[in-house]
Amino acid sequence: MPTLDDLLAAAVSSVGGSERAGQVTMAKAVADAIDTGTHLLVQAGTGTGKSLAYLVPAVQHAIDAGKPAVVATATLALQAQIVDRDMPRVADALAPLLGRRPTYAIVKGRRNYLCAHKLEGGFPDDDADSLLGVGAVDQQAGRLGQEVVRLREWAGETESGDRDELVPGVSERAWRQVSVSAHECMGSKCPMVADCFVERSRDAAKDVDVIVTNHSFMAIDAFEGRQMLPEHDVLVVDEAHELVDRVTATITDEVTPAMARTAAKRAGRQADSSETIDDAGTFLESVLDEIPEGRLTGVPDNLALALARLRDTTRQVQTELKPAQGQEVDGARQVARAAVDELNENASRILEERELDVVWVSKDPRRGSVLRVAPMSVAMLVRDKVFEDRTVILTSATLELGGTFDAVAGTIGLRGEGSPSWTGLDVGSPFDYPQQGIAYVAKHLPPPGRDGASPEAMDEIETLVRAAGGRTLGLFSSMRAARAATDEMRERLKDLDGEVSVLCQGEDQISTLVRQFARDPRTCLFGTLSLWQGVDVPGSSCQLVIIDRIPFPRPDDPLASARSQAIARMGGNGFMAVSATHAALRLAQGAGRLIRRGDDRGVVAFLDSRMMSARYAGFLQRSLPPFWPTSDRDLVLNALKRLDATAPPPLPVADPALRGLTGALKGTSMGDAEVKGEVDATDTRPVATAPPAAPSARTAVTQGHAWTDEEDEELRDGVELGLSVEELGESLEMPSDVIAARLAGLGLEAGAGSTLSLD
Repeated sequence: MPTLDDLLAAAVSSVGGSERAGQVTMAKAVADAIDTGTHLLVQAGTGTGKSLAYLVPAVQHAIDAGKPAVVATATLALQAQIVDRDMPRVADALAPLLGRRPTYAIVKGRRNYLCAHKLEGGFPDDDADSLLGVGAVDQQAGRLGQEVVRLREWAGETESGDRDELVPGVSERAWRQVSVSAHECMGSKCPMVADCFVERSRDAAKDVDVIVTNHSFMAIDAFEGRQMLPEHDVLVVDEAHELVDRVTATITDEVTPAMARTAAKRAGRQADSSETIDDAGTFLESVLDEIPEGRLTGVPDNLALALARLRDTTRQVQTELKPAQGQEVDGARQVARAAVDELNENASRILEERELDVVWVSKDPRRGSVLRVAPMSVAMLVRDKVFEDRTVILTSATLELGGTFDAVAGTIGLRGEGSPSWTGLDVGSPFDYPQQGIAYVAKHLPPPGRDGASPEAMDEIETLVRAAGGRTLGLFSSMRAARAATDEMRERLKDLDGEVSVLCQGEDQISTLVRQFARDPRTCLFGTLSLWQGVDVPGSSCQLVIIDRIPFPRPDDPLASARSQAIARMGGNGFMAVSATHAALRLAQGAGRLIRRGDDRGVVAFLDSRMMSARYAGFLQRSLPPFWPTSDRDLVLNALKRLDATAPPPLPVADPALRGLTGALKGTSMGDAEVKGEVDATDTRPVATAPPAAPSARTAVTQGHAWTDEEDEELRDGVELGLSVEELGESLEMPSDVIAARLAGLGLEAGAGSTLSLD
């Protein structure tokens, strides 16, 4: 076998790169961790080339051991980068050295694919005014009917059935009519299992060397033991700073009266006791409406009575929904069972009052009272389920917060008694941050208040944008703040006769907005947490990043406050461990949008004077890339004007492309692979059997009638960029538990440097 150095050199050469010290160090550390079975945390700054640094040793191990390596990312953008750009080049480069071409595939959750059985009418309509009905009656009946017609046409053309291939996309309501969740799926009993896009894509992925998936899918596979992924002994978690949020979202549940009404409706005439669920939901609603919003330190007697009634009635309906001996389960019965099981599980969980569960009530203006439950900590669960029986490599550009790995390691179970052994490594970044970027704190501005941006802050944004000639990514603490700044800047910049335009998140899909921003250097893009990470716009289109305020979690966030209180009870500093750590991570991610290549130049402008004045300022500063720091406004404005005057043309921007069964691009060898065995007919490694239908639901279900299509589209955009539940909650100005429930109901999975001294 060739050496790791030989393989890495070939891979780097294939992408037209040159040797980078940090990349070599990381690759050797990954290979050593795999050989010794020691878990590894690697902080690798932007530009290190960390994907090659873990892909090359992962491929080497997969071929040596005859088992695939799994790579889990938080964002679809990184998944696409690995499958569309990195792995094809790595495979081409390593094939002559390894004796065969390494293989790869994407594995996603079921909701991401068309359901062939549902397309043929095998499931009941989700709504009385179902889109399929609209499309059948009048194909020109507005946007919804047109979307259904388009989906049906696309279903006859697509090979992958993957929603991400559909550009432009469709509304969540339309997609719901042609897809099912894992809990609604009939599994091997489906009459169209041979035509199932999901099963065909997973079958095509069974024999590959590298499987790319997302954090949530990986977590469900580890927690439930359903063998959705083939047997593997190496797991790489990229964008590892997001892992805790993804795992938390996966096991967050809710109970609402609307869920009870929907479960009763779906059970319908198939269960004589279905109306009892509706009655139990009405009783629950009357109890919840009397409970004030906020965390519950215990389950009150009247609430326990309502939940017990709901649990018992759903248990009876569960019994009635079981098919008789020899009777086939149809789509309508399976959907009803999924809804009833979900309700029963969640009510039972809250009644158990588990030690680490946090329970709270939220008052939503559209949905009324909602009861939610989430784990205060997932550290032990991750330790037991993710780190057991495999070597785990965790990497990100932001794993060291305040100059140490301790904060992140503690949240994933790698600290304390009984924790597995691990090694931490910071390989730095090849970028010269002090020369390439300026960190500017507008210390003359008043501290941000709760009533939105001050007039002085709006003046500062306008001045900065004018100096930069556009080229601005604005990262705001909420959608309300982003929209207010967008409206204000559009009005203030009218004198430029459209020379500088301002886009705002929510006006189109995030991916479309980002492409437009990247193509036109005179454009500004304003938004909230969907843009703080995962947006990769190198070149002259992004030379100014504005951050309006320190992104602390909401003061009323039940999980954040529960975690802070728990740490304080143990003698720790709850604010620093939870709120400041959260803010440091978001700031590092947001500031990291500026420098994406070795020739990028620009300014990160912080409009929050607390970045210099607060007692925790040093901790936040140490978590940022080591930009050249200043509070000199004139210096910054002059620098932006010079950058604008000398900026090169923007870099080319690629559009989405068609994919094959493995998720790889059509026209490539992996994109054209169709069935098991065609990838490598000589490979006899053991593979997992096809996953069974989920016996019951794991995450919260929320019915779609309370949400607008625009809000669902915004959720979809956020998920595409791998945002956490908390981030989506801040973006939409809703409690994170509301977001977690809605995501589950839609079948979506929410997926540094040296000290910076600001004197």
